[in-house]
Amino acid sequence: MIICTMRISKKELLGDLKERTTLIQKEATTLKNLPSSILHWNPRRDAWNIVQCIEHLNRYGYFYIPELESKIQSAKQAGNHIFRSGLLGNYFAKSMLPKENLYKMSTFKNMNPINSPIQSEVIDTFINQQNQILDILSSAEQIDLNTTKTTISISKWINLKIGDTLRILIYHNQRHMVQIKNIRASYPQ
Repeated sequence: MIICTMRISKKELLGDLKERTTLIQKEATTLKNLPSSILHWNPRRDAWNIVQCIEHLNRYGYFYIPELESKIQSAKQAGNHIFRSGLLGNYFAKSMLPKENLYKMSTFKNMNPINSPIQSEVIDTFINQQNQILDILSSAEQIDLNTTKTTISISKWINLKIGDTLRILIYHNQRHMVQIKNIRASYPQ
């Protein structure tokens, strides 16, 4: 298998990520109108319900939002207007993209909300995190997405280009919004 990198203008990449985040935020806002019975319904015994999916995303947001804000604040001004993904970053990002038939991915224990009591307020937290991500994307216009690096949640020893980290975070959010859509569609009427 050949793993390629991606080359795209910074403006185009950030624009795409802003569009995706805005759509994610709109979809999350519609969840606020759902009754608790739908939000807490599990399609299978070992499957997450809607609020568990959102809580999972919030847990990643709790890690990545401060990490991204910190790295952007200390980054040098942009000099490069082209983003070139790294091999590992591009691989992770592409693996997060929603696909026709979503395959189940394992998650780390601390990111798995399966046995946690979760309230519907997690949706408000998630919507607020999307606002923070939109602010981060605007701030990222001023930095070089290639030279600024972030650690990732699975290992403090792995650093990725901030452009790849943004892609991973947002594609991951998008992936779980597809999962939520599938849960809603399977809810017995």
